[in-house]
Amino acid sequence: MGEIGSPSPVLLLLAAFSRYQPALDWARGQGEKTWGPVALESPAFEFTQTDYYQPTMGPGLRKIFWLFEYRWDPSGLPDVKILTNRWEEEYAATAGLAEPRPLNLDPGYLSLAKLVLASTKDHSHRIYLRQGIYAEITLSYSQQRWQARPWTFADYRREDYQQFFLQGRTYLHQRIRQEPKPCAG
Repeated sequence: MGEIGSPSPVLLLLAAFSRYQPALDWARGQGEKTWGPVALESPAFEFTQTDYYQPTMGPGLRKIFWLFEYRWDPSGLPDVKILTNRWEEEYAATAGLAEPRPLNLDPGYLSLAKLVLASTKDHSHRIYLRQGIYAEITLSYSQQRWQARPWTFADYRREDYQQFFLQGRTYLHQRIRQEPKPCAG
């Protein structure tokens, strides 16, 4: 029988996309007020893999990722997804923009072994957590690189995204190595 232990260390990840820079800035500010400083910020990637979001978000979307500095408990993922959904609604209601959804927020977490995203949609590869929130392993780390799964979104297969996630993995690994080991006895 295995021993029950604490989860492996992870970093909270927030993906945001919009055609409006002020929306992205607002999202970062909300994240920092709630979860503390950003440890790593990606470039603003052009989001061109699908036009699925254009009817509600418009053209010219850019996506950015933030990894927050502090180690985070992955059991809080449903709470984060519910909160970021509220933030999307709040921004849409107060920004005064034409699009019904000017900001999209996708939280998840990054560990040394995987990148997990939260979703409100059930599917065969998603695990129900609680409060209507599911989780999926979007990327796994194996053979010295991030590996896509059959269900991985097209943009998460991009090499430039994966380079950012590799930087995040390196950062997390360094943080783990720097933390003091618990004393025995």
